[in-house]
Amino acid sequence: MLVSTLDWDNFKGKYAIGRIKHGEIRVGSEVVLLTADGKKEKATVEKVFVNHGLKRIEAEVGVSGDIVSLTGIKNAGIGDTLADPSKPEALPTIKIEDPTLSISIGPNTSPFMGKEGKFFTGRQILERIERELQTNVAMKFKIAEDGQYVLFGRGELHLSVFLETLRREGFELSVGKPKVITKIIDGIEMEPIEELTIDVDNKFLGAVKSELGKRRGLLLSQEDLTTESTRLVYNITTRGVLGLRGILLTISKGTAIMSSMFLTYEKIGAPMQKLRKGVLIATETGKTAPYGLVPAQEKGPVFVPPQSMVYEGQIVGLNGRDEDLEINVCKEKQLTNNRSVGEDPIVLDPPVILSLEQCLGFLEDDELLEITPKSLRLRKKILNKNERQRSARKQRS
Repeated sequence: MLVSTLDWDNFKGKYAIGRIKHGEIRVGSEVVLLTADGKKEKATVEKVFVNHGLKRIEAEVGVSGDIVSLTGIKNAGIGDTLADPSKPEALPTIKIEDPTLSISIGPNTSPFMGKEGKFFTGRQILERIERELQTNVAMKFKIAEDGQYVLFGRGELHLSVFLETLRREGFELSVGKPKVITKIIDGIEMEPIEELTIDVDNKFLGAVKSELGKRRGLLLSQEDLTTESTRLVYNITTRGVLGLRGILLTISKGTAIMSSMFLTYEKIGAPMQKLRKGVLIATETGKTAPYGLVPAQEKGPVFVPPQSMVYEGQIVGLNGRDEDLEINVCKEKQLTNNRSVGEDPIVLDPPVILSLEQCLGFLEDDELLEITPKSLRLRKKILNKNERQRSARKQRS
């Protein structure tokens, strides 16, 4: 049996999952684990499970052709072979592609730390990552020199699925901007290239092509699917794919379908132009007020609703210009003894709610995403305005 995937639970530990090539496996069977690097290890099958629909049912025996889940094989990995000790033959292994993206991940350091989650310490996050690595073999991990945890994954979706899982389990954490992993091949720095396929309605075709042009996508083919929809196939760098899914959904009003797959490595291109404007940054901690949100929405889209808690350094909206702008969204209207006649009521636009994947694509190098079970907050790494200005001056000098 070739181990095709792994699973884990707190009661039975690791599950080695695969399809039996020939023979049978029973509870208590002695097997030999043949690893991808040629090592051999004896093990005993503790439990055998077969699938019926979505249910995993315990069985006494699994026969040729069955997809089974086995416990007791503690050191099994994807691509390893479980064989009969009397005739140990390794099956062709599964090649796992190298990661193409990395993100830094760490404890939540915002003023609201610990208010919405159950797990928020670095040790708890580290233990959860180590447990994930036992089953998610496409994910890699290291601790950087500055103590930050760095995750390596197969793409933006791969990493965002894991972050969403942590969020639903009750973790609080902060995440940095995703970075593309380059390789040095024959002394030349190379970056990953992906084949991108987009199905889009014809009325949005021009806007989609314009967005891909900004990201230096190379159009390979254009095919009519129906009289009203078209399929576009591009070659594009992984840098160009970051944040693209959310933008395409916005452009096409949620109708575009996008998929991508790793293609090859090519010589790294010129730096990509900044695709995002500046941001609106809260100047104080408190509850947002309608009076304070009016000038904010005049500058651009706002990310927070009225009467929501924000803190100094939190990103509360998008500026219409390239530079960042500090704004007090907690400002209340001053009460006076004068009665105003015919005063216009305050009208606020609905806030823009970003998904986890959209937030990751939104980030710049000096920003973080705060993830909690209840909220997604964009923020600056340095929350205090004066400290941000000093840091910017040091970088320029």
